[in-house]
Amino acid sequence: MNALLVTAVVVLWVLVIALVIVVFALARQVGVLYERVAPAGALMVNQALKVGDAAPQIGLEALNGAEHITGIGGRRQLLFFLAPDCPICKSLLPVIKTLATQEKDTTIILVSDGGKEQEHRTYIDSNGLQRFDYALSEVVGRSFGVGKLPYAVLIDERGVVASLGIVNSREHLESLFEAERLGVASIQDYLGRSQDGDVVQNYDPSNSVTPGR
Repeated sequence: MNALLVTAVVVLWVLVIALVIVVFALARQVGVLYERVAPAGALMVNQALKVGDAAPQIGLEALNGAEHITGIGGRRQLLFFLAPDCPICKSLLPVIKTLATQEKDTTIILVSDGGKEQEHRTYIDSNGLQRFDYALSEVVGRSFGVGKLPYAVLIDERGVVASLGIVNSREHLESLFEAERLGVASIQDYLGRSQDGDVVQNYDPSNSVTPGR
């Protein structure tokens, strides 16, 4: 009986040690995979504008009465194109709220292409967007080449398009600011400049914002 118990204990310890080794090996592989997988940036599919172009100067009047002109320079602007029936747009609203707090030198303008004004006002109230300037304009969307939502355009202080693209996730939206900081058209462009992977180490996702709780 004692011999059987000892054998069982030995087998159990062998299994535990084997499990620890397997977990350690998997953890190493996950780490290697994380280092090799490049961070994704906003998808640039715009046929009307490209990074470095002067942003179209278009007047906007928000539903709260605020007035803006896109691309006039003097202050950085983030145009976030959304729609009340876009679930991904809604999922990014916490990130937009965080950006408004952290990017003090950026004017954030929410833009939709129209529809019933009351629907948009209800959307504003239900999502706590009262502090944002929310404008309805089909002209702005067409002028900035917006084809799919959610879409965002970052315009620098000179009135030049700093970065733009479809933003389906928090990382996509944050990459617009990271691309501007790095002085490149997109994160993909930045990563593509290096053949040995050193450039990836210079890209620090920890500099990005985190959605508000």
